[in-house]
Amino acid sequence: MTDLDQVEKFIFDKPGTVREQPFGPEVLVYKLSGKIFALIAWEKSPLTISLKCAPDNALFLRLKYAEVKPGYHLNKKHWNTVTLNGIIPGNVIKEMINESYDLILSTLSKKLRTSIKQA
Repeated sequence: MTDLDQVEKFIFDKPGTVREQPFGPEVLVYKLSGKIFALIAWEKSPLTISLKCAPDNALFLRLKYAEVKPGYHLNKKHWNTVTLNGIIPGNVIKEMINESYDLILSTLSKKLRTSIKQA
C-alpha cells in the first residue's frame, strides 16, 4: 500500500469514517465520531501515515520496521508515523489501520458503536 487511493479506499471501508483538513491542505485527517484515527501527509513522496497504536505494539513495530517512527507532532507513546514506501507488506499496513480505528471505536459508547457498525 503505497498509493493514496489504495489507502483511502481501505480507510473509507470503515463505517463512520470522515475526512477533514483541520490542519491545512497538506494533511488529510480521518476521524470516527470526531476522533482522529489516521493522518496522511498526502503531498509527501513517499506518503506517510500516522496511526494510533497500543503502546507495546507501537514499540514493537518501531523495532521491527525502520519505516515506523514515533508519531510526528503526536503523542509518541500512542502514535506511529509510517512511511509507505512498499517495504512494509500491505497486510501489515492494513492491520495498523485496523488497530487505530478499533482503538478509537472502543472509546465510544456502546450505543454509538452499535449504530456505527450497523451503518
